[in-house]
Amino acid sequence: MSEYLPIAILMTSLGVAPLILMMPEHASRLRTTVNLTAATLKLVLVVWLTAVVVQGGSPDMRFTVAPGLDLHLQADALSVLFLALSAILWLITTVYAIGYLENGVDRSRFFGFFTLCVASTVGIAMAGNLFTFLIFFELLTLATWPLVVHRGTAEAHRAGRIYLIYTLGGGLALTVGTIWLYTLAGEVTFTPRGVLGDLPQTDSIALIIIFVLLIAGVGVKAALVPLHGWLPLSMVAPAPVSALLHAVAVVKAGAFGIMRIVYDVFGIENVQELGLSTPLALLAAFTIIWGSVCALTQNDLKKRLAYSTVSQVSYITLGIALVSPLAAIGGLTHLIHQGIMKITLFLAAGNFAEAHGVKTVSAMNGMGRLMPISMLAFTVGALGMIGIPPLAGFMSKWHLGLGGLEAGQPEVIALLAGSSLLNAAYFLPILYRAWFLDPPDPAPVRRKLGWMLALPPAMTAVLIIAAGLFANASFSPLGWTRFIVSLEYQ
Repeated sequence: MSEYLPIAILMTSLGVAPLILMMPEHASRLRTTVNLTAATLKLVLVVWLTAVVVQGGSPDMRFTVAPGLDLHLQADALSVLFLALSAILWLITTVYAIGYLENGVDRSRFFGFFTLCVASTVGIAMAGNLFTFLIFFELLTLATWPLVVHRGTAEAHRAGRIYLIYTLGGGLALTVGTIWLYTLAGEVTFTPRGVLGDLPQTDSIALIIIFVLLIAGVGVKAALVPLHGWLPLSMVAPAPVSALLHAVAVVKAGAFGIMRIVYDVFGIENVQELGLSTPLALLAAFTIIWGSVCALTQNDLKKRLAYSTVSQVSYITLGIALVSPLAAIGGLTHLIHQGIMKITLFLAAGNFAEAHGVKTVSAMNGMGRLMPISMLAFTVGALGMIGIPPLAGFMSKWHLGLGGLEAGQPEVIALLAGSSLLNAAYFLPILYRAWFLDPPDPAPVRRKLGWMLALPPAMTAVLIIAAGLFANASFSPLGWTRFIVSLEYQ
């Protein structure tokens, strides 16, 4: 039965999304039951799949759509890493979204596309070839646009238009690169160490152009500078959508795509031989600093967090591009660690806005006294982003630094130190205001938060601590990425 796990995991969201979309608006209890049941079932199936992969299994399914074009789902160590992140955080975000939209409108539409978005992410994680990856990558664009414009305001529609311009443009680049590579190699199946070694002698200029097209295509969603402009604008979306965009779906899908292209399409050795690893590392380094500098200037809390994402996600790209096993471990681990840290920050920020209408850094005075649980969770996430030991973010940065030394590039240490100082510069003023300044008297109150809003950020804050404290365990994100990297660099 394990051979059917990939399609079963996919259908827990892809099959459920149409049902939720068709539900009447008043069917709150049924919609909640279906959402939570599907999210829980997906998590159970992902745990089962993880056990199969640990034992050496690799479930694989193909569906032929045209001669030479297969929809190919497979489960390997890298896909399980992304699947685990998606399954765990989808369940937590679903609980939060149910509480967040308790008195909202168009909830069936919201949760239908919310579920379709996760289905796209799961398809990206389990894509076994570049064609399947492209299909789900474009489906993700179509599924997230209704979430970005959900509020229906002029600002939301403007953000939605810009989001489509960026992501459809990136999709076009990805499509052109995919077709070009298929004409050279036939079906491009994701293979450890890449598929280029099986090709006859190919013009290196053509390969370089294809690589640039593919990286540009996924780089839009990964928010690499200068392809990042859509991300801060999309913060007009509801808090669960912001959390989903940054921690689970769109941005992580882009970073995951960079991993697949470098490791399993081109192969890290070929990327280095083509002279592409250094430009990719420089682009990542520039994005890390640029995102942090932009975050410093933002008073809007969610936009500050958005620019922080622009910076933090590029740690993943940097780890891949350094051509070092230790750096790769740091980059892949940061895929998980940044996800749990950023979702904590966005869920807490959503609570500040919902409970007290606080949406700006300048309005954070006394928030620790008004909302101690949410503010404590936000604090753990912020300190993790800065890289304070023993939290999750420190473990990622530590391995990236060691990887820089291993690759003979000690300047990476200076980059990480500078980035951490910038992280501190835009996070610590928020923490100071929240914990050391008095709240306004009287403090405005919009609504009383129930457990469905208070519990999720507290849970993810615990995960941040646990990922750091138990980093050396085989079941930790760090332990799993060591296993993945051993396959790529064996």
